[in-house]
Amino acid sequence: MKKFLIVGLGNPGAEYENTRHNIGFLTLDAFAKASNVAFEPGRYALTAMAKIKGRTFRLIKPTTFMNLSGNAVRYWMQEENIPIENVLVIVDDLALPLGAVRIREKRF
Repeated sequence: MKKFLIVGLGNPGAEYENTRHNIGFLTLDAFAKASNVAFEPGRYALTAMAKIKGRTFRLIKPTTFMNLSGNAVRYWMQEENIPIENVLVIVDDLALPLGAVRIREKRF
């Protein structure tokens, strides 16, 4: 069974809720709702698991500020044994107009 990690980036705290900066969190909230799954506290992140057409998606919303979100991504990749090519990171990009989407592959 293929496993995937979808990371929604944002910052914790009421001052960031429903802002463009938290588009990753908002996107994963919508995905979780559509998949009838709920987020639960986990190590470094709020997490949920969705299974769609034989694929398992671990959704994470890091509970750290963005500059430390790599800790959550690394932990959950190792915990779930998910290769980098099966990781999708959703983040805002101020260089793009609101509502525009850019998908690119970038290896670390």
